[in-house]
Amino acid sequence: MQVINRKAKFNYQLIEKFEAGMVLSGSEVKSIKEGHIDISNAFAKIINGELFLINANMPIANGLNHDPSRMRKLLMHKNEIISIEGKIKQKKLTLVPTKVYTRGPLIKAEVALAKTKRKFEKKELIKKRDIKRDIERELRGKSLD
Repeated sequence: MQVINRKAKFNYQLIEKFEAGMVLSGSEVKSIKEGHIDISNAFAKIINGELFLINANMPIANGLNHDPSRMRKLLMHKNEIISIEGKIKQKKLTLVPTKVYTRGPLIKAEVALAKTKRKFEKKELIKKRDIKRDIERELRGKSLD
């Protein structure tokens, strides 16, 4: 099972990715394994030397009871967190979750150091994508004899 944050690539320029474990309750694990998690509006933050996932929404499924949008602790080595914190302060970056996936019995989150894209960069990306799509349509329409 894998959930990808598609908004992250569009809204941010991803610089460096890290893998982190997650501290979850049993009902949250079940929700994630069923694919019930939304990380499109989520972000990660370092609070008192610990990394937290904020605003990740796990809707409550059948008979499960947990707070759908509570802060969840991410597990990383202390030296990695210190390194990330330095980069964030130095280069004015953001920590964005890009993926939540299972690796065996464990649930992992991939977070990336990211720089916010400006509005004109997003428009340029959309324009390039549209042009590429039009060219592919034209080529598909013509058969090679």
